Amino acid sequence: MPSQTSDTAGVRAGAKEWIGLAVLAMPTLLLSIDMTVLYLALPELSADLAPTSTQQLWVLDIYAFMIGGFLVTMGALGDRIGRRRLLVIGAVVFGAASVLAAYSVNVEMLIVNRAVLGLAGATLMPSTLALIRNMFEDPQQRAAAIGVWMMCFMGGMAIGPLVGGLVLQYFWWGAVFLIGVPVMVLLVVTAPFLLPEYRAPGAGRLDVLSAVMLVFTILPVIYALKEFASNGPGTWSLLALVTGLGVGALFVLRQRGLADPLLDMDLFKNRVFSTALGSMLFGVMAMSAVMLFVTQYFQMIQGLSPLRSGLWLLPSVAGMMVGFMVAPALAARMRPGTVIGGGLGLSVLGFLVLTQVDASSGFGLLIVGQVVLGMGISPLLALGTDLIVGSVPPEKAGSAAAMSETSGELGGALGVATLGSVGAAVYRSQMADAVPEEVPAAAAESAGETLAGALAAAQQSPSHAQALIAPAQEAFTQGMNTAAGVSAALLAVVAVLTTILMRHIRPISGEAGENTAEPVSTSGDGAVPQTRD
Repeated sequence: MPSQTSDTAGVRAGAKEWIGLAVLAMPTLLLSIDMTVLYLALPELSADLAPTSTQQLWVLDIYAFMIGGFLVTMGALGDRIGRRRLLVIGAVVFGAASVLAAYSVNVEMLIVNRAVLGLAGATLMPSTLALIRNMFEDPQQRAAAIGVWMMCFMGGMAIGPLVGGLVLQYFWWGAVFLIGVPVMVLLVVTAPFLLPEYRAPGAGRLDVLSAVMLVFTILPVIYALKEFASNGPGTWSLLALVTGLGVGALFVLRQRGLADPLLDMDLFKNRVFSTALGSMLFGVMAMSAVMLFVTQYFQMIQGLSPLRSGLWLLPSVAGMMVGFMVAPALAARMRPGTVIGGGLGLSVLGFLVLTQVDASSGFGLLIVGQVVLGMGISPLLALGTDLIVGSVPPEKAGSAAAMSETSGELGGALGVATLGSVGAAVYRSQMADAVPEEVPAAAAESAGETLAGALAAAQQSPSHAQALIAPAQEAFTQGMNTAAGVSAALLAVVAVLTTILMRHIRPISGEAGENTAEPVSTSGDGAVPQTRD
């Protein structure tokens, strides 16, 4: 297996590379905005296209499904045909699909174009991250560049509803899709001048059967997890999960028998790669579940609109931005495992603050907990991503980048399905004996399932509103407290394991002559480029 050696360790990026990073960061920001921007447009869209409830879910979810299902395939394809070429192709398709989605004449057309947008997004995400790996050979610069990339991705998800709200004040619902067209045009025009081309030397053809098997592994699993979170285990969701896991097992067996696999399973023998990937999976899992509770707290307990709720998420984003900027500087002086473990310890503190929030505590504790959580989780996201793409040979960077992003997709779905279910179970348990007997049976049953059900029942039965809403809000916050407590315990374990398993990685140095990159192996414990003590 080819390995990275020290002859490139001291090469530092110049102005061209940093301008190129700005070009790569824009589509990353746009892709994450597109994941959330449609929520505010849904009422106007529904009035225009009249989708059924099932079609509404497909409009919202098909984008993320397609991204999650095709990330690894597109990462491997970029390694083979050229990462810049795939990036440009993806940008052209994304721009065209955005225009078609904006002017959709029926909901079926919109769903198809949302699916194409997701497919194009799957080409863009690993390509941008893998190109950063090529452009920034100096480890310290690469860590800073990936921090900027991650800052744009996470920030875009938070500002998506704000951007959507602003656009919808002046334009029709389709305009939310047109936001990205100028960005994609700029990317297509500037990419040949600012971005390098890279394709893995000697890479064989893409194994189409493996690509199909991977899609039928990831999509059913993500679908099942989302169904578990929304409706609990059912026949179709359990069947989807079993199918996904079964096809996944066959996929692994096939990869081990191929001379040029779609996904090199030996990457997982690299301790740094596997540890960073697992840490990110559990970190995103904990964060996504609690953020789901937080957004509902803003809207259903504090009574805020989606737009104002998005504004109250900005302090958390600001905390993450600070973490993204500080983490690479700390990793230049301390071992990255220590920085990540310390950050996760800070996240544990943030989760513990959230366990103290109740229905009457207002915004103070919630904002403090969010900010501390955001600052603590960001070193894992930034440095973990850097370690994943930096611990593999350059020709495998596309696949590694795709695996990093796929772990985030799976972590988000897993967090909502598991920790979200924990909070829901606490809610139902608390509400079992909390609703007074005089409340009508139908209203009591609706209130006993979800807080949204309690609010709806209160509107239908105004005379029992207070008897329904007060215990429901209290039960919801107890469910959120429990989910936050479980997340704190989970991340405490991850922090300890990450610190121990990454203790051999030395501080990242960006000084020429100081960084000595050891050969990277995917057949053993593995190592990332290390500096001499």
